[in-house]
This record gives sequence, structure tokens and C-alpha cells, in this order.
Amino acid sequence: MEKYRLTAERYVSPTPAGAYYAISGNSKDSARRFLFSLMQSPSTPLLTQEELTKLCGNDDIQESLELLHHVQKLGWIQAATEMQHAPQGTLEASLPGLLSKLSGSGKSLLADQQGLYLASHGFSHEAAEELSALSADLAALQQRHSGLLINNLGMNSAAWAIVNASGDSQMGFWPVFIGEHRFALVISGLPCLNQPAFTALVWTLSKRYYQGIS
Repeated sequence: MEKYRLTAERYVSPTPAGAYYAISGNSKDSARRFLFSLMQSPSTPLLTQEELTKLCGNDDIQESLELLHHVQKLGWIQAATEMQHAPQGTLEASLPGLLSKLSGSGKSLLADQQGLYLASHGFSHEAAEELSALSADLAALQQRHSGLLINNLGMNSAAWAIVNASGDSQMGFWPVFIGEHRFALVISGLPCLNQPAFTALVWTLSKRYYQGIS
């Protein structure tokens, strides 16, 4: 007996929350694989049963529908009647504009695992270089103490922040896992991640760097 079924064929994409879950770790769970699969093409896929099993990597339609229901219930995907397209142009040209929308102060950057920044908006060149190096140091610190933070204290987030006396973030460092690649998103002031620009950023990086989770 069928437990789930598609009620309509719609164009599907991750929400900002879904994009955040996708990049927040590199575990091999099916939800993360599905979310990244949605961001492998230059436009949002039309979700037919055939396309769903392809995205899930599972020929069992009921298992694929169960996964779809799971991510939908968590608010990680959204449906639209019209196709949406990934940001156009090169990665280098797209990143600064997307980064500018992720901070209340207009200052943010994206650095690689070696501590070199790929793109920056609002920071001086010197500040961007120093903050990128700091992001690499924090990533190493997080890895060294992951046993305490994750296993003992149950803190699943690997993000770090410099806060003021009220506990508000003045500078935040978020890890961005794209398959086997790790980046750092550095944001000055209030982070603004719950918006389409963040999904577009993850989509852009996924098209370039995602090769699957081995």
C-alpha cells in the first residue's frame, strides 16, 4: 500500500535552511545528498517520480517519497510553479554580490581551507587576508577539540563568533562543507543567512566544487 505520493509536479529547490543544513557538515546522510543533488544543474528540476528517484539515488519510489516528505517537513525544500536559475557568470564575478547580502554591515568574505580568501565584500584587502588566516586557525582549533564540543557537550555546530557584552556576534565564522572541500564564511555584524542570496551562494559553490560525498 502506498504511504506517500506526489500530489503535483513542481520545480523544487532548497530553502535557505536546507542550504545551511547541506553545508553545515560532511556526513553521508541521504538528506544532505538529496539537497546537493538539487543544486547540480543550472536550473531547478521539475520533480516527477522519475526525477525524484534519480535525485535520491534510489530506485524505490516509496523510499524516495519518504525522504522527500522528511526534508519537506523540516522546511529544507520549497516548490515553485516556475523554473529558477542559478546565478549566471563566473564564480569570481558572482561571489562578491552574493556575499554583500549576507551581512547587516555589508562586510563578508569566503575563504578556503588554507586560509586564502576567494572573494570579499566590504573588507580591505589586508583585513580580508587576516580574517581568512584566522578562519583557518579556528577550523584547526575546532577539529582539535571536536571530541569535547561534539561528543561531550553535544554542540553540533562548528561555527565560531566574537561577541560583544550582550552576546551579539561582532564577527562570525561559519564552516561551509561542499563535498570534500571546506570553506569558511566570515561575516561582520548581524548575519543574514535566511534569504535567497545564501541559497544562491551554496548553489554557485556546489556547481563548481561538489563531487559527491564519498
